[in-house]
Amino acid sequence: MQRIAPHEPLKLAGFNNLTKALSFNLYDFCVARNESERQSYIAYITERFNAKKITSILTGICAIIEAQVLAISDQNYEPWGASSMVLMSDTKGGGLLPQGQWQGASLHLDKSHICAHTYPDFHGGGTICSFRIDIDISTCGEISPLKALNYMFQRFDADVVVIDYSVRGFTRDLAGKRIYMDHQLKSIQNYIEDKTLRDYYCVDLALQSDNIWQTKMLRVRQNTPSYFRDPIDPEAPAIREYMNAVNREMRGVLHMWPE
Repeated sequence: MQRIAPHEPLKLAGFNNLTKALSFNLYDFCVARNESERQSYIAYITERFNAKKITSILTGICAIIEAQVLAISDQNYEPWGASSMVLMSDTKGGGLLPQGQWQGASLHLDKSHICAHTYPDFHGGGTICSFRIDIDISTCGEISPLKALNYMFQRFDADVVVIDYSVRGFTRDLAGKRIYMDHQLKSIQNYIEDKTLRDYYCVDLALQSDNIWQTKMLRVRQNTPSYFRDPIDPEAPAIREYMNAVNREMRGVLHMWPE
């Protein structure tokens, strides 16, 4: 692992012990009518989502949620796939004490990290290829992973998105009482821009008493040529059949239907 920041122990003061975990499963689909188109999609995915480029996205998330990068580890795999992990800390400070009591303290949050793994599905003989990237963000302190939602949609043109968010543990207020939630949340959709939501059909799950939320998203505004590696006529009957197959695959993944 490449260490970015010094390795000395860092001080904790007025620490917010709540752990906020945000998980993304983002899926991309493509029609491969022959081996040439399949290899073209593999080359596209391998170039666009190699380890270094994924790491760049993860460090971009750190900047958005105001976290300091402490260390990075990333790896490409054969024949395809990549992983990246970023260890980070809260640059704002974290806690419920008055500012003057912890000003100048730094935090090393051993539960604050981002990791990403890619899962291409290019099975031979299949007409529909897919690519999945899982990104998990776990933070403590005052930083919120929800701030990264719109950035994620900017960096990934996903067809199916599954987002899970949970808040774990407890912290204490100045009177010593336990606090299990330090922000208001009804739906993950509240943190996603309207222009993005208009492109998707969304389904929510909210277990607010357990601090668990989920949003599933299925793209409904589609640009047909973008699902093909070679130029096509979007109005051709055969192309419509391929798009029907893509949409069946997308709905199956969204609802976890067996094939």
